[in-house]
Amino acid sequence: MAPLITNIYTADPSAHVFEGKIYIYPSHDRETDIQFNDNGDQYDMADYHVFSTESLDPPAPVVDHGVVLKTEDIPWVSKQLWAPDAAYKHGKYYLYFPARDKQGIFRIGVAVGDRPQGPFVPDPEPIRGSYSIDPATFVDDDGSAYMYFGGLWGGQLQCYQRGNDVFDAAWQGPKEPSGEGVAALGPRVAKMADDMRQFDGEVREVVILAPETGKPILADDHDRRFFEAAWMHKYRGKYYFSYSTGDTHYLCYAIGDSPYGPFTYGGRMLEPVLGWTTHHSVVEFQGRWWLFHHDCELSKGVDHLRSVKVKEIFYDADGKIVSEKPQRTS
Repeated sequence: MAPLITNIYTADPSAHVFEGKIYIYPSHDRETDIQFNDNGDQYDMADYHVFSTESLDPPAPVVDHGVVLKTEDIPWVSKQLWAPDAAYKHGKYYLYFPARDKQGIFRIGVAVGDRPQGPFVPDPEPIRGSYSIDPATFVDDDGSAYMYFGGLWGGQLQCYQRGNDVFDAAWQGPKEPSGEGVAALGPRVAKMADDMRQFDGEVREVVILAPETGKPILADDHDRRFFEAAWMHKYRGKYYFSYSTGDTHYLCYAIGDSPYGPFTYGGRMLEPVLGWTTHHSVVEFQGRWWLFHHDCELSKGVDHLRSVKVKEIFYDADGKIVSEKPQRTS
């Protein structure tokens, strides 16, 4: 499977169908001398490009629409424009992005454009009540929109165990709750206001349940617990929340009946790839379902120089995600 984009290094692909095309909103990896560490300082990204293509099978050329937003455009940002996402509503396109503010705390910002390829004009302040990383927006069939977010270790999610408004600096770094019977920290979800620029109501924790117990997945269950890279899509009336397990390098999904959850663990969508991180999106395009992700094949294993890839995925009769098309039975 060859990388989709080879002119620059890209990661964390957020794919959407806008105006009949696939638009990809990735982070932009660049060369750095910063050594690998658990805070993710080596991911020293400073701008965003937007890409588009008219076909995945057969593959069509991928167009690079150039830089649509950069660090110096955003008054509140100090560094690290990490994994973004995009959404469309009311005739406008919204680019959501995490970054460190002037105090080094991750917040989530929004920039607005008239076209899916930008350019995007950022709001001067981050979204009120936002924190951590990896925003993923989902617009439901009734027009209601939700943002999912959060990431452990360098993503600072563990710093909010005393409440959504309390940043506890003692938890900075690669620390997280652990121990027998301790529930894993869940990602966060908030309903978006109609203008798509602020939250409408409280930030909630998303609960992911173990199917064998019906109870929340435990913190020490590193093969199934949430680490980062939230994504939401809908299939046959069910809500599919997918995510990365982080240090075990799986992409997993869980299924629920509400955009707020709870979600019951359903399985893996992708096994470990070359490189430490795994981040993805899932989108239906031209009647088929596609998993966008990244690895470090193009850079020959350099962890902070990643490349976007795509593969087709399928659903079996029970709604489970599988990597090969199920055979029909008579």
